[in-house]
Amino acid sequence: MMKKVAFITGITGQDGSYLAEFLIAKGYEVHGLIRLSSSVNTNRLSNISQPTTKANLKLNLHYGDLMDSTSLSNLIYHIRPHEVYNLAAQSHVKVSFATPQYTSQVTGIGAGLLLDLIKISGIDCRYYQASTSELFGSTPPPQNENSVFRPRSPYATAKLMAYWSTVNHREAYGIHATNGILFNHESPRRGETFVTRKISRAVAKIATGSKEKLYLGNLDAVRDWGYAKEYVESMWLMLQQDKPDDYVVATGVGATVRDFAQAAFEHAGLNYKDHIEIDKRYQRPTEVDALIGDPSKAEKILGWKAKTHWRELAKLMVDADLEKAKSKSN
Repeated sequence: MMKKVAFITGITGQDGSYLAEFLIAKGYEVHGLIRLSSSVNTNRLSNISQPTTKANLKLNLHYGDLMDSTSLSNLIYHIRPHEVYNLAAQSHVKVSFATPQYTSQVTGIGAGLLLDLIKISGIDCRYYQASTSELFGSTPPPQNENSVFRPRSPYATAKLMAYWSTVNHREAYGIHATNGILFNHESPRRGETFVTRKISRAVAKIATGSKEKLYLGNLDAVRDWGYAKEYVESMWLMLQQDKPDDYVVATGVGATVRDFAQAAFEHAGLNYKDHIEIDKRYQRPTEVDALIGDPSKAEKILGWKAKTHWRELAKLMVDADLEKAKSKSN
């Protein structure tokens, strides 16, 4: 059989690194798009990017940018991928309010550009667009594939453009293009500015002697948190279907930020009330009160179901950050 080739944008991020590992384990040749930076930003790929590992023979990293059509076009023609996973984005919701133009360009226009280049190339490949539960915004839960989109941030509106660009290229040009509407998914690889990782890192620091406080915004926001390492399998499963479609991926279980924080602190033998302060700077101009997904379609068609829910996830993340904190102190 011909070896399958995958192209991942955003490969250095949480999802990209887990997806690369998953695909390499399945025998894929994986190519990833990375932006040139003055600092090394491939830490999440350390398990599969060392020169001495067999996996490294299947991993290829290329410098480029979603807003650079020339580099993207050249890569697509050179790589000739069977599957394209567009995970790249300015994905921090709060930051998107401060950088709306940049967020729109990379997250929204970048997806449309990538789809256009696939269309122009004539290469027969399947496309996965990383959509988001933030599309639903103020629509009451549970949210599924038929729920109304009510975006409440520049990030969400940019993702809405990417979502409809994917649908349009599927319907207009027959591209096997799919949206994965993933609800919040976290892991020890989550960026340190995202709320779940802020919590788990703070717990680890405080448990190992730090006296600092943890500053958070809206503790009453409800989210459906799952484990990112499990969610990347759903991305792959979507592209194995004969017909492209759109899928909600979630646990179906909601919890507040307060619930997550309480579970995380209690796992380390601490009372969250003693260590958390509210800081209005972390509150959004337009809040999203509750996102809880209905993953029935993914469970039925893809055969995918979340195994790790928010409470187990909080413990998993705290354990990982505790291990890091202890190793630094030794």
